[in-house]
Amino acid sequence: MELLKQRIQRDGHVKAGNVLKVDSFLNHQMDVALFGEIGREFYRLFAGDGVTKILTIESSGIGVACITAQYFGVPVVFAKKTQSKNIDGEVFTSRVESFTHGRVYDIIVSKKFLTPADRILLIDDFLAKGSALSGLCTLVQDSGATLVGAGIVIEKGFQGGGALIRGRGIRVESLAIIDAMDDETGAITFRE
Repeated sequence: MELLKQRIQRDGHVKAGNVLKVDSFLNHQMDVALFGEIGREFYRLFAGDGVTKILTIESSGIGVACITAQYFGVPVVFAKKTQSKNIDGEVFTSRVESFTHGRVYDIIVSKKFLTPADRILLIDDFLAKGSALSGLCTLVQDSGATLVGAGIVIEKGFQGGGALIRGRGIRVESLAIIDAMDDETGAITFRE
Protein backbone atom coordinates (compact mmCIF):
# COMPACT_ATOMS: atom_id res chain seq x y z
CA MET A 1 0.00 0.00 0.00
CA GLU A 2 1.88 2.99 -1.35
CA LEU A 3 0.17 5.58 0.87
CA LEU A 4 1.24 3.69 3.99
CA LYS A 5 4.82 3.25 2.76
CA GLN A 6 5.07 6.97 2.07
CA ARG A 7 3.79 7.76 5.56
CA ILE A 8 6.30 5.37 7.15
CA GLN A 9 9.14 7.00 5.17
CA ARG A 10 7.99 10.50 6.12
CA ASP A 11 7.01 10.07 9.76
CA GLY A 12 8.55 6.78 10.92
CA HIS A 13 11.72 6.78 13.00
CA VAL A 14 14.14 3.87 13.16
CA LYS A 15 15.56 3.24 16.63
CA ALA A 16 18.28 0.88 17.83
CA GLY A 17 17.24 -2.74 18.35
CA ASN A 18 15.09 -2.98 15.19
CA VAL A 19 12.41 -0.67 16.58
CA LEU A 20 10.31 1.39 14.19
CA LYS A 21 8.46 4.26 15.88
CA VAL A 22 5.26 5.12 14.07
CA ASP A 23 3.53 6.53 17.11
CA SER A 24 2.65 9.82 15.39
CA PHE A 25 0.10 8.09 13.14
CA LEU A 26 -0.40 4.42 14.02
CA ASN A 27 -0.07 3.31 17.62
CA HIS A 28 -0.20 6.30 19.95
CA GLN A 29 -1.67 9.17 17.98
CA MET A 30 -3.94 7.65 15.33
CA ASP A 31 -4.55 9.05 11.85
CA VAL A 32 -8.15 7.95 11.38
CA ALA A 33 -8.22 8.93 7.70
CA LEU A 34 -5.22 6.67 7.09
CA PHE A 35 -6.93 3.94 9.14
CA GLY A 36 -9.90 4.30 6.80
CA GLU A 37 -7.69 3.57 3.80
CA ILE A 38 -6.07 0.65 5.64
CA GLY A 39 -9.49 -0.78 6.55
CA ARG A 40 -10.68 -0.40 2.96
CA GLU A 41 -7.62 -2.29 1.72
CA PHE A 42 -8.11 -5.13 4.22
CA TYR A 43 -11.74 -5.33 3.11
CA ARG A 44 -10.65 -5.54 -0.53
CA LEU A 45 -8.24 -8.36 0.33
CA PHE A 46 -10.63 -10.42 2.48
CA ALA A 47 -14.13 -9.40 1.28
CA GLY A 48 -14.90 -12.82 -0.20
CA ASP A 49 -13.93 -14.83 2.88
CA GLY A 50 -17.17 -14.61 4.87
CA VAL A 51 -15.60 -12.87 7.87
CA THR A 52 -17.94 -12.84 10.89
CA LYS A 53 -15.55 -11.34 13.47
CA ILE A 54 -12.25 -9.53 13.65
CA LEU A 55 -9.82 -10.52 16.40
CA THR A 56 -6.90 -8.41 17.57
CA ILE A 57 -4.75 -8.03 20.66
CA GLU A 58 -4.73 -5.04 22.99
CA SER A 59 -3.89 -2.37 22.58
CA SER A 60 -2.30 -1.01 19.41
CA GLY A 61 -4.29 -3.20 17.03
CA ILE A 62 -7.69 -2.11 18.33
CA GLY A 63 -7.99 1.15 16.36
CA VAL A 64 -7.17 -0.42 12.99
CA ALA A 65 -9.38 -3.43 13.79
CA CYS A 66 -12.36 -1.19 14.60
CA ILE A 67 -12.10 0.85 11.42
CA THR A 68 -11.63 -2.34 9.37
CA ALA A 69 -14.67 -3.91 11.02
CA GLN A 70 -16.85 -1.07 9.75
CA TYR A 71 -16.18 -2.19 6.18
CA PHE A 72 -17.09 -5.80 6.99
CA GLY A 73 -20.04 -4.91 9.22
CA VAL A 74 -18.82 -7.27 11.94
CA PRO A 75 -17.79 -6.94 15.61
CA VAL A 76 -14.24 -6.70 16.92
CA VAL A 77 -13.01 -8.95 19.72
CA PHE A 78 -9.72 -8.12 21.36
CA ALA A 79 -7.55 -10.44 23.40
CA LYS A 80 -6.78 -8.92 26.79
CA LYS A 81 -3.32 -9.09 28.28
CA THR A 82 -4.55 -9.22 31.86
CA GLN A 83 -7.35 -11.01 33.64
CA SER A 84 -9.90 -8.57 34.98
CA LYS A 85 -12.98 -8.77 37.15
CA ASN A 86 -15.27 -7.94 34.25
CA ILE A 87 -14.37 -11.10 32.33
CA ASP A 88 -16.81 -13.69 33.55
CA GLY A 89 -17.06 -17.33 32.61
CA GLU A 90 -14.59 -19.48 30.76
CA VAL A 91 -11.80 -18.09 28.60
CA PHE A 92 -9.43 -19.16 25.86
CA THR A 93 -5.82 -18.46 26.82
CA SER A 94 -2.53 -18.29 24.93
CA ARG A 95 0.96 -17.10 25.86
CA VAL A 96 2.72 -14.43 23.77
CA GLU A 97 5.99 -12.57 23.98
CA SER A 98 5.92 -8.88 23.06
CA PHE A 99 8.91 -7.84 20.95
CA THR A 100 8.28 -4.17 21.71
CA HIS A 101 7.83 -4.53 25.47
CA GLY A 102 10.17 -7.48 26.10
CA ARG A 103 7.52 -9.21 28.22
CA VAL A 104 5.53 -12.43 28.12
CA TYR A 105 1.75 -12.11 28.41
CA ASP A 106 -1.08 -14.56 28.86
CA ILE A 107 -3.73 -13.29 26.45
CA ILE A 108 -7.35 -14.15 27.08
CA VAL A 109 -10.69 -14.02 25.27
CA SER A 110 -14.03 -14.98 26.74
CA LYS A 111 -15.35 -18.20 25.21
CA LYS A 112 -18.69 -16.51 24.52
CA PHE A 113 -17.06 -14.29 21.87
CA LEU A 114 -15.30 -16.97 19.77
CA THR A 115 -17.42 -19.89 18.58
CA PRO A 116 -17.05 -22.72 16.06
CA ALA A 117 -19.52 -20.89 13.80
CA ASP A 118 -17.20 -17.87 13.45
CA ARG A 119 -14.93 -17.03 10.53
CA ILE A 120 -12.14 -14.93 12.04
CA LEU A 121 -9.89 -12.32 10.46
CA LEU A 122 -6.92 -11.35 12.60
CA ILE A 123 -5.83 -7.69 12.41
CA ASP A 124 -2.72 -6.20 14.01
CA ASP A 125 -0.50 -3.16 13.61
CA PHE A 126 2.87 -4.98 13.54
CA LEU A 127 4.30 -8.39 12.75
CA ALA A 128 7.90 -8.89 13.87
CA LYS A 129 8.81 -12.31 15.28
CA GLY A 130 5.24 -13.64 15.13
CA SER A 131 4.54 -14.37 18.79
CA ALA A 132 1.41 -12.21 19.10
CA LEU A 133 -0.01 -13.48 15.82
CA SER A 134 0.77 -17.08 16.79
CA GLY A 135 -1.03 -16.53 20.09
CA LEU A 136 -4.09 -15.18 18.31
CA CYS A 137 -4.02 -18.16 15.94
CA THR A 138 -4.01 -20.48 18.96
CA LEU A 139 -7.08 -18.75 20.41
CA VAL A 140 -8.94 -19.24 17.12
CA GLN A 141 -7.86 -22.87 16.85
CA ASP A 142 -8.87 -23.60 20.44
CA SER A 143 -12.30 -22.05 19.85
CA GLY A 144 -13.01 -24.24 16.82
CA ALA A 145 -13.61 -21.14 14.67
CA THR A 146 -12.28 -20.88 11.12
CA LEU A 147 -9.25 -18.63 10.62
CA VAL A 148 -9.56 -16.91 7.25
CA GLY A 149 -6.26 -15.05 7.55
CA ALA A 150 -4.39 -12.13 9.06
CA GLY A 151 -4.17 -8.50 7.99
CA ILE A 152 -1.03 -6.75 9.16
CA VAL A 153 -0.35 -3.05 8.77
CA ILE A 154 3.48 -3.24 8.98
CA GLU A 155 5.54 -6.43 8.79
CA LYS A 156 9.24 -6.45 9.59
CA GLY A 157 10.09 -9.12 7.03
CA PHE A 158 13.66 -9.46 8.25
CA GLN A 159 12.51 -10.70 11.69
CA GLY A 160 10.93 -13.91 10.39
CA GLY A 161 7.46 -13.79 11.94
CA GLY A 162 5.69 -13.58 8.60
CA ALA A 163 7.58 -16.57 7.22
CA LEU A 164 6.80 -18.52 10.41
CA ILE A 165 3.05 -17.88 10.20
CA ARG A 166 2.84 -18.38 6.42
CA GLY A 167 4.80 -21.61 6.89
CA ARG A 168 1.87 -22.88 8.97
CA GLY A 169 -0.39 -22.42 5.95
CA ILE A 170 -2.02 -19.23 7.24
CA ARG A 171 -2.77 -16.45 4.79
CA VAL A 172 -1.01 -13.24 5.87
CA GLU A 173 -1.60 -9.99 3.98
CA SER A 174 0.78 -7.23 5.06
CA LEU A 175 0.26 -3.73 3.68
CA ALA A 176 3.92 -2.73 4.07
CA ILE A 177 6.75 -5.26 4.43
CA ILE A 178 10.08 -3.85 5.56
CA ASP A 179 13.15 -5.79 4.46
CA ALA A 180 15.74 -3.63 6.24
CA MET A 181 16.08 -0.66 8.59
CA ASP A 182 19.18 1.28 9.58
CA ASP A 183 19.08 3.11 12.91
CA GLU A 184 22.16 5.19 12.01
CA THR A 185 20.88 6.58 8.71
CA GLY A 186 17.15 6.12 9.31
CA ALA A 187 16.85 4.29 5.99
CA ILE A 188 13.91 1.93 5.52
CA THR A 189 13.83 -0.57 2.64
CA PHE A 190 10.47 -2.03 1.60
CA ARG A 191 9.80 -5.31 -0.16
CA GLU A 192 8.28 -4.76 -3.57
